[in-house]
Amino acid sequence: MKKALIFQGGWQGHEPEQVAAILAGILREEDFEVKITNTLETLEQEDLTTYDLIVPNWTQDTITREQLNPLLEAVAQGTGLAGLHGGMGDSFRMETDYQFMVGGQWVAHPGNDGITYTVKINDPDHPLTKGMKDFEVTSEQYYLHVDPAVRVHATTRFPNAEGPYAANGEVDIPVVWTKKWGEGKVYYCSLGHVAEIVKMPEVIELMRNGMVWAAR
Repeated sequence: MKKALIFQGGWQGHEPEQVAAILAGILREEDFEVKITNTLETLEQEDLTTYDLIVPNWTQDTITREQLNPLLEAVAQGTGLAGLHGGMGDSFRMETDYQFMVGGQWVAHPGNDGITYTVKINDPDHPLTKGMKDFEVTSEQYYLHVDPAVRVHATTRFPNAEGPYAANGEVDIPVVWTKKWGEGKVYYCSLGHVAEIVKMPEVIELMRNGMVWAAR
């Protein structure tokens, strides 16, 4: 049986406890043994290389080097990393090494919550998105600064809301991407502002496929 660690916490507006429970449920359906922790101290107290998958679910906040370095090293040695929205894409804003591993960082959500936008599936033959069709979401639309090395599987188009950024014209921003970090596989999905969005069938499918794919 594969082992997964979910660390949840940080800004409570993203409902980390509820989201962690949903993600843990998906993993248990896929025969993972899952541990959920609400302290970053776990990252320095345990041997993270014993996990096949680590799921960050911790928005903003800070992390010590004693906590971050074991995470970076575990993924480099082959532990998978997978997560969603701000729980993985807006964690530890001052830690560029973390952002380098993840492959991007949240910078804005023009129009805030309640924007209706389309998620375009770019890679319909990949196992992560096989058989999926484009779909609409009404939530935050994440504008991200993204590593050009990532492989993009789904995108969304800006602008949908007014703002000075719109002067640049239309641009497609990744919603789902993958990359490698050493021997480890990294998966990110920008959807999932709150638990109700994570419960969408399309998001459940993306996260199920992504977490299973990323696992060692």
